[in-house]
Amino acid sequence: MKAKQSLKSLENKNRIVSNESVEQLPNGYSEWKNNIEQLIEVSKLRSAINVNTDTLTLYWNIGNSILQKQQNEGWGKKIIEQLSKDLSNRFPNDRGYSERNLRNMKYFAQEYPDFPILQVPLAKLKGQAIWQAGLAKLEDSKQEFVQIPLAQITWYHHISLLSKVKDDVERAYYIIETAHNGWSRDVMLMQIENGYINAKGHAINNFDNVLPPLQSDLARCIFKDPYNFSFLGTMALQNELNIEKTLTDRVTDFLLEMGQGFAYIGRQYHISVDNDDYYIDILMYHLKLHCYVVVELKSVEFKPEFVSKLNFYISAVDEYVKTPEDKPTIGLLLCRDKSNKKVEFTLRGITQPMGIARYETEKLFADVASSLPKIEDLERILEEESATIL
Repeated sequence: MKAKQSLKSLENKNRIVSNESVEQLPNGYSEWKNNIEQLIEVSKLRSAINVNTDTLTLYWNIGNSILQKQQNEGWGKKIIEQLSKDLSNRFPNDRGYSERNLRNMKYFAQEYPDFPILQVPLAKLKGQAIWQAGLAKLEDSKQEFVQIPLAQITWYHHISLLSKVKDDVERAYYIIETAHNGWSRDVMLMQIENGYINAKGHAINNFDNVLPPLQSDLARCIFKDPYNFSFLGTMALQNELNIEKTLTDRVTDFLLEMGQGFAYIGRQYHISVDNDDYYIDILMYHLKLHCYVVVELKSVEFKPEFVSKLNFYISAVDEYVKTPEDKPTIGLLLCRDKSNKKVEFTLRGITQPMGIARYETEKLFADVASSLPKIEDLERILEEESATIL
């Protein structure tokens, strides 16, 4: 009997605590919470084909609702904590309603007020070299804004992108590139870390002078400077053959760094000219350019005479490999370092399309090395410890 009374008394206390908790909530909270729950239930019934769009729409609506309540009605920060508890109880099988994710939803709605698109002013794009190829068409149409659909990438891509990139022009670029290249979230983060936006389209080239306008614009955007081959490790730094071998052994990483559209054909690709044998370092094909790409690797700084050999290989591929349906072969010379002025002088008068860029292999190791203590610091610490012991 006493046990039953104790249990009933405990239930009454819990009910009182629960009622007090509800009474402390702002007016209209229960109705607002019910509306959020209804949004979730409606979203869960939609087709699986539109899962990503629906998820982003749902999360934006929740985040925007939180934002409006806090900005317009003065609701405090604790409302997110309470909403997280209520939604997690109502939808126990959904893991998306943690306090952290609700704050992410709020930030998502705050950063993208024009959802489901990101609007970037055309004027802001004019200062970015990466956008130049498509600007003429946009300017002709007299558009003031470029509209980027946000549903091209997943929620988890967006949250990582929002935390790593603050500029809306750069965000727009990475949304497009991630969707275009099919990057996972980890690959996207790696590309951001490696400064992909500053490398894409920066290889010095002669495309404008030797290719038709559309082909030239596309080729210029495809080639980068520098290329990041940190995945090679330090064993590949000895000579060109080591670099070639390691690149082809890690062909998936190599193709990922080269970018979408590149297909690997062969290493030390054999060509015979007047009974003499020649071997191209790496031969590739680009599916969008519809052309062969001759890649020559040099483990030293750029020298003008490298261009002559690359020019010869391009001509040989055009003569013996290229079909009438293929566009003119393009050459890519990758060097450990280069003087831009020397490259520009060398390309003057060259009629074969080619780009020249640097590649990096030590970036990863340089980053690690920079975080390690210097020898002088270690010696000083050892001396101090020895003095303390004595």
